[in-house]
Amino acid sequence: MAQRRDVAIVLSGGGVNGVLMELGFLRRLRESELWPRVGLVCGTSAGALAGAMAALDRLDDLDEFLFGLQPADTFRPNRLWRLPLLGLHEYVLPKTIAERVADPLTLGRDLAACDRELVVVATDASPLRDGVDVRDYELVYSSRRTPPEEMAQAVFASAAVSSLVLPVRVAGRIATDGGWVRNFPLAHAYARPGIRMIVAFRYLPRFPEITTDGLGRLRKRLERFRAVPPIRAFIAELKEAEERSRSGEPAHLPEMILRLTRAAIVRNTVIEEKIADERDESIQELARLREDLRVLVQRRVRRRDQAQLLAEIEERFETARFPFRHNRAIPRITVSAAAEGLGLDPGVRQQKPWPDAIKRTLIERGYEVTDAELRRAGIDYPTDEAATSAAS
Repeated sequence: MAQRRDVAIVLSGGGVNGVLMELGFLRRLRESELWPRVGLVCGTSAGALAGAMAALDRLDDLDEFLFGLQPADTFRPNRLWRLPLLGLHEYVLPKTIAERVADPLTLGRDLAACDRELVVVATDASPLRDGVDVRDYELVYSSRRTPPEEMAQAVFASAAVSSLVLPVRVAGRIATDGGWVRNFPLAHAYARPGIRMIVAFRYLPRFPEITTDGLGRLRKRLERFRAVPPIRAFIAELKEAEERSRSGEPAHLPEMILRLTRAAIVRNTVIEEKIADERDESIQELARLREDLRVLVQRRVRRRDQAQLLAEIEERFETARFPFRHNRAIPRITVSAAAEGLGLDPGVRQQKPWPDAIKRTLIERGYEVTDAELRRAGIDYPTDEAATSAAS
């Protein structure tokens, strides 16, 4: 008998820390009774990368890849003279994946052929075609509908951190980090008719703070030249920037951009989960309303008229139209976790190595928090009988 595929995995963005913790999440999920039922994987940014390997059931390959990964294999700093034209970093991750995992076409073909569907989200960075912009800026790619030669590029685009690298071309679109529009793509799992359970991992980011320490050091170095009028004016500007920082204002434009980046990504993640919660509450309340009406009719309406009225109420509920499937409540398990001081980052100019010990700790943390949530939900490791049945 064919295995039912009614479980969806949802993976958020989160950079290298997120993908390491998602590997731990996926490892624990693979040991559960839910893994054979997974038919859909939705991911954004780091979640798109982890999701591709989860869809292919290649978690061991993802493990090997991540332990061999260093900052220069992902986002390599550009030379200073190239920064105004090409941004902070060169996006070398696609080349690294092609060399160590699979070339883009092979990856796309493997995703198209596998039992699980992969859905990834990217942000549309294409130029405006006319004077009025009415796009919602979300680009959604499915391994079932996207040509294989485009699917891997869509994964790379979703993971192209736009504060570091330029966008990626995917067919006729220019696409970048999906975190700008949907960092936690729950909605795409809810929208699938065959899904009966959602298991999601949400990475809780710790965004870096830009301090004015560097500005202070620069100001002190320039003090010896303060007799020169332009330098004296520049020192005054630096002092104003430091004062703005002390009062909680952005010291400079890069800090303002960082704050807006944080606002955009965190807010759309929070909204995504809030909408999912409100959808669940609405479905439950509609079910209660339906039952209350039935009870009210049975209590207050003469018996000879009850059957007709109850049939009309049932028909009205069945034909009601909402932006969600009101007759299908979907259980959801959400695992949320942060790196908690052990975070790795690609670095701006000076890139520090990524130690294996920290990678291992982040993977283990993802595994442990997932184990706790699955046990809380009553989902344990499969029995020998269940494991044998799933394997067959």
